[in-house]
Amino acid sequence: MIVIKLGGSLAASGALLQCLDKIENRNRNARTVIVPGGGSFAEQVRLAQERWQFDDKTAHQMAILAMQQMALLFKGLKNDFVIVHTVADIQKYGHPITIWSPDVDELDNAGISSSWNITSDSLSAWLAQQLRANELILVKSATIDASLSLPELAELNIVDSAFCAFTEHVPYKITLIQANTF
Repeated sequence: MIVIKLGGSLAASGALLQCLDKIENRNRNARTVIVPGGGSFAEQVRLAQERWQFDDKTAHQMAILAMQQMALLFKGLKNDFVIVHTVADIQKYGHPITIWSPDVDELDNAGISSSWNITSDSLSAWLAQQLRANELILVKSATIDASLSLPELAELNIVDSAFCAFTEHVPYKITLIQANTF
């Protein structure tokens, strides 16, 4: 199984449909789970929290809703893909390509902190671990320097600051790639 996180900024950059097309045309022998970033929906949550000063737990729940909105967008672009909400649903459905629309209660029960340090990057790493995936691919709009380590990429905000902790000692392969080379 492969988990592919598509950064929310791909929608703004215009690369989203191209990435979804590539996933659709990949080898269908490997089940694929797509993790959507929150994109502009999550950015609105950040702005609202700045303006209204509500707590991180509320912002976390709203950011998960942002990922769910992106999942609906992906589904709207690719009707043959299936939306799933929990790890159990992913394991149960045999569909070759699923879109994860995360269940906030499942994440809370797993003890995932409500913090902007944990974004869809870290959530995709958590999901890959839960699914015993073979590979986690993060597709980003940003330029990826292959010579940089994960901590260096976190320092540059290419991945979130918690990503290294979520991926420490994982058995799956981690690949970061620019959308235009995916």
